[in-house]
Amino acid sequence: MKKFRKVLDGLTTSSPGGTIGSPSCGSAAGTPTATPTPKEIDIQETLVSENFQLCKTVRHGFPYQPTALAFDPVQKILAIGSRTGGVRILGRPGVDCYCQHESGAAVLQLQFLINEGALVTACADDTLHLWNLRQRRPAVLHSLKFNRERITFCHLPFQSKWLYVGTERGNTHIVNIESFILSGYVIMWNKAIELSTKTHPGPVVHLSDSPKDEGKLLIGFESGTVVQWDLRLKKADFRIYYDEAIHSVGWHHEGKQFMCSHSDGSLTMWNLRNTTKPFQVTFPHGETLTHGKIQKDGRKESCKPILKVEYKTSRNSEPFVIFSGGLSYDKAGRRPTLTIMHGKAITVLEMDYPIVEFMALCETPYNNEVQEPYAVVVLLEKDLIVVDLTQSNYPVFENPYPMDVHESPVTCTAYFAECPPDIIPILYSIGAKHKKTGYSQKEWPIAGGTWTLGSHTYPEIIITGHADGSIKFWDASAITLQMLYKLKTSKVFEKPKPGEGRAAELVEEDPFAVQMVSWCPQSRIFCVVGISAHIILYRFSKYDANTQIVSLEVRLQCETEDVISPSENENNPCFSESSPHSPQPHHQQQQQHPPSPGSGTPEGNKDSIPHLKVKDRMVRVPPGYQAELAIQLLWIDGEPPQQITSLDINSAYGLLAFGNCNGLAVVDYLQKTILLCMSTLDLYGAADPYQRLTRSPRRNRQSTSEFCMRGLSNFYSDSKKRIRTSYQSLTELSDNQQSIDMERSKSPTSVHYPTSLHNDPRILPEPVASLRASHCSPVFYLLDNVKGPGRKLSLPTDLKTDLDHVNGHCTSPTSQPCPAGKPRIPMGPEGPRLTRRGPGRPPFRKAQSAACMEISLPVSHTEVGYASRRAMLQQLHGVTMYSHDEHHTSAPYCWSERESRENSFSRSRSSSVSSIDRDTKEAITTLQFGESYGRKSDALPTPCLWVGTSLGVVLLIPMSIPTDHEERMEEPVTIGPSGTVLMLKGSVLRFGFLDCMGAIIQSPFEVWRDLNAPQDPDRPRRRKLVHFSPSSSQDSCGEGHLAVVCSERQAKVFLMPSQSCLFVHNITESSFVLRADVVSVCNSVCLACFCANGHVMTLSLPSLRPLMDVNYLPLTDMRIARTFCFTNGGQALYLSSPTEIQRITYSQEMCDNLQEMLGELFTPIETPEAQNRGFLKGFFGGNSHNFDREELFGEAAAGKASRSLAQHIPGQVGMEGMKVAASGAVGELARARIALDERGQRLGELEERTALMMTSAESFSKHAHELMLKCKDKKWYQF
Repeated sequence: MKKFRKVLDGLTTSSPGGTIGSPSCGSAAGTPTATPTPKEIDIQETLVSENFQLCKTVRHGFPYQPTALAFDPVQKILAIGSRTGGVRILGRPGVDCYCQHESGAAVLQLQFLINEGALVTACADDTLHLWNLRQRRPAVLHSLKFNRERITFCHLPFQSKWLYVGTERGNTHIVNIESFILSGYVIMWNKAIELSTKTHPGPVVHLSDSPKDEGKLLIGFESGTVVQWDLRLKKADFRIYYDEAIHSVGWHHEGKQFMCSHSDGSLTMWNLRNTTKPFQVTFPHGETLTHGKIQKDGRKESCKPILKVEYKTSRNSEPFVIFSGGLSYDKAGRRPTLTIMHGKAITVLEMDYPIVEFMALCETPYNNEVQEPYAVVVLLEKDLIVVDLTQSNYPVFENPYPMDVHESPVTCTAYFAECPPDIIPILYSIGAKHKKTGYSQKEWPIAGGTWTLGSHTYPEIIITGHADGSIKFWDASAITLQMLYKLKTSKVFEKPKPGEGRAAELVEEDPFAVQMVSWCPQSRIFCVVGISAHIILYRFSKYDANTQIVSLEVRLQCETEDVISPSENENNPCFSESSPHSPQPHHQQQQQHPPSPGSGTPEGNKDSIPHLKVKDRMVRVPPGYQAELAIQLLWIDGEPPQQITSLDINSAYGLLAFGNCNGLAVVDYLQKTILLCMSTLDLYGAADPYQRLTRSPRRNRQSTSEFCMRGLSNFYSDSKKRIRTSYQSLTELSDNQQSIDMERSKSPTSVHYPTSLHNDPRILPEPVASLRASHCSPVFYLLDNVKGPGRKLSLPTDLKTDLDHVNGHCTSPTSQPCPAGKPRIPMGPEGPRLTRRGPGRPPFRKAQSAACMEISLPVSHTEVGYASRRAMLQQLHGVTMYSHDEHHTSAPYCWSERESRENSFSRSRSSSVSSIDRDTKEAITTLQFGESYGRKSDALPTPCLWVGTSLGVVLLIPMSIPTDHEERMEEPVTIGPSGTVLMLKGSVLRFGFLDCMGAIIQSPFEVWRDLNAPQDPDRPRRRKLVHFSPSSSQDSCGEGHLAVVCSERQAKVFLMPSQSCLFVHNITESSFVLRADVVSVCNSVCLACFCANGHVMTLSLPSLRPLMDVNYLPLTDMRIARTFCFTNGGQALYLSSPTEIQRITYSQEMCDNLQEMLGELFTPIETPEAQNRGFLKGFFGGNSHNFDREELFGEAAAGKASRSLAQHIPGQVGMEGMKVAASGAVGELARARIALDERGQRLGELEERTALMMTSAESFSKHAHELMLKCKDKKWYQF
């Protein structure tokens, strides 16, 4: 079997014309190939493994799925817990810390040890944790795991070391915060209630000590029972039984009365003098506000529960009653509300999202003083707002944190380090003009902690694209995040009109969603790719202008009615205009040729128009990014175009290139013309490395089977992987297997098998049986932001009705029922008659929000990840993509429209595709402009376009661009494929160029100039270009440069122009690379890769030595794959949740400096003194100050708690604890070293002072001797 695999591997790698740079030319990973390295290339690599370490730096955005809230009124820091076990601690801008519980259990409640620098968290796994906040990276000091009871509520009195813990059984336990040991003192539920009570009171929902007497504990049970427990006497002072369930309790600061909120929307006020009944019952949004509205049957108006109430007093005004909920049920459609009752004034604040928790911020931490609330923090499901209570209109504070990253779901990200220093201030100044107004004029109240600008800072910008078509620029310098500027791409188009029939069915629900961006910071040219197969080019200007957007329409789609004949396209020349493979360019400048859909066009071409309509009138655009050009791919016969998979723009050349799975297009955006528009197959010309058989259907089937056979070695290695369904297995889509087979037989491209073969995979050959079995576990992608019951969940590409690319093998590109009115292709004995059609066109679907796509994956041995890059790329790019190491068979499924709708998937709308097409189609996966050598014979570098495809092929396209400014605007740019073909395994992901000294060669760019600025007649504006030619900086080193090419499987370094492969490294065999980039780290260059199995790797350049390989995180959802990106300086980022951006570093230098860059959470502050209560209040107000909890709860008095009740876990377990301990040891060593240095310095200073004293003594002795000699002969009377 091993020999057989080797033979198959040889068949797979061998291909005509592919000897240069083919995989077979490489030797061991990271070693030179058979081609000798030229003597003139002698690069000293400086990077070593010690330069790399992977760690998280900071997390930005809103905490995903928040659950709890806490505030320290002295330190003025805020903590937010989440459902995934995360804790975010926020202070002044720059003070932002993220902690994660190892268990991942949801955080139920948070309690600060006020002004102590510590935090207690209660989690859903019934564990209490104590966090130390006196270090920049908080760590768990103690944990206490409850074994027999579930935690429901916690309360920690101010300046107390005893934590009250209520449980689901109704018991109240007491925990010592210092030792995290359970006290033997327990308040059992059956002792708290009367013995005559026959029912259980329910879980504990409230615990608080009386402001009047700390020795009295108020316990609220869910059923409506309230008990005040005397801790000293161990008995109940009073018991209250109320009909309605209790949600929360709030004390008056004097401790004589309290307020309860109930499930019927009522508030009850209780006086401790008479607890038999409440002295006041109000329905704030029911009976009271509707003036005693009573229903016909005599019942009161029903209201929603009031989930929380806070009762806060003020010296100079009426008390504040703040609560959430309580609205009347008959007011349908009302948004979640927060109600503020201040005296007789009632203010209802409507929120955009449901309220999770709120908390009033008060001046004093003491509960027995006048509270003086000044703000309310409201934690919503997707936002955090703070309301100013000191102003009558209750304005909100402007949030300084980047909490609106997810305002519209994030669909793509880009990360730019070391930007030009002037770009951030100018973006901020323009973005500030469009900020919202009406905020409170006071400073942000959450102002705790300290943060200083670190010494290792440089300009960084993060760009996020969103589902609504908006673009946000963020200042990411110094590990902070601040919004700079927002751009709305939807303003380029007219508002889409609702369609009818099938056109409406195909229309994208988020037609402006951003798919990818390309930005040149030096020239400030910005390019956006949208999900509707459109591209918008923007220029930056500091002035507003009246402009008209030029529109170009490109038909990057193969002809649909050309029937393949056996002799068709023999020796087709590369530039054949009439080639049926070539997409036909159709461009239109709207100033000159306004569109006229009805002007004599045939009925069949009526749909050959873009889905979105560009504004064809003069528009006034504000300063900032102004649209100059819009490029759209045409719809053909009512079918949407394939989405764009790659994009590059170069401001020096004035060119823009983009591609999809149909072909490549190059646009001159200076002259607004289309230079090149051709299929990928035509780019090869005679240099096509693949034998693409375009003969008869029978022969094609044979070639397909041969194609599968060549990949058996890959097939067997991946055959054990199964991708789990995260929604519903394929067998649930149909009543039985036979119905699936019936549907399969309807597909024009399905392979006809006897029924017995369908039902018994054992009869099939082994590879076919494995493929058939793999269809039982397709990949289903879920969108978690479904808006309503009619919302359709959709596969992100052409739906692949056969759910291709299962277990790493493409089964069929697309197949679907024929559109209405078109007959099906009859099945003959030799298979269907093959009609030349375009590749599968994806249905326009709901925008693939990178924030809302999740997929459940199996754990295969030790690696977790996608079994197939194809399955991942369907969701990543929304197109069908093929790779020469993943092979195809023809076994599609075809779902009926009824089944598709029942299962909330949109059905495939693409035409049937023959296996001939499948073998000839390949997607353009990456593009890069740069100065290079298009042919081996070139002596000087010329402008070139590097093209990478999904079959692992690299094509070079040289270009001739006029250099003079006037000629560039008038003379055409000529482009001609050179025939140069380089080969790699897997889809090509990234290009990088190095000179012969090993330094990065940047792409040339145009220096930014403001086209709308007032012109100076003496100094006309001309284009100023900056070129980085490979031969300009290496006269002594010889000509040429190095090209680094990385694919999903391997990386290669080529020497140009000889095109010899110097180094090759197989990055991964069991997984595939998702993201790769050539980045600068520590004044050198490396190749950084992120794999689907979660590994982050760096390779040296040009030798491709492995420097770092860390198993960081498994690819558990497509959000990470879509948003992961590297940048210079050893940094990277990805969307860790739908609302949060996680930044990481893989540089040891930055890890060392991270402590200095982070903010301090704890600052030493004097605890405010309690107010003097006065003699009378002290005499009559109870003896709360004489209460000693240690006497009651200590081991001497209360004894030990049962060991089986709770388990104490000291410190942090696992590797993280070892890391913390190691970092602590390193810190101790560093402090010891500093102390030694200081001691040595002091000793040196002491030595200097001793020498000075000796010199001074000698001088004094000398002067004394001189004085003695002068005076020794004198008599006493002579003085």
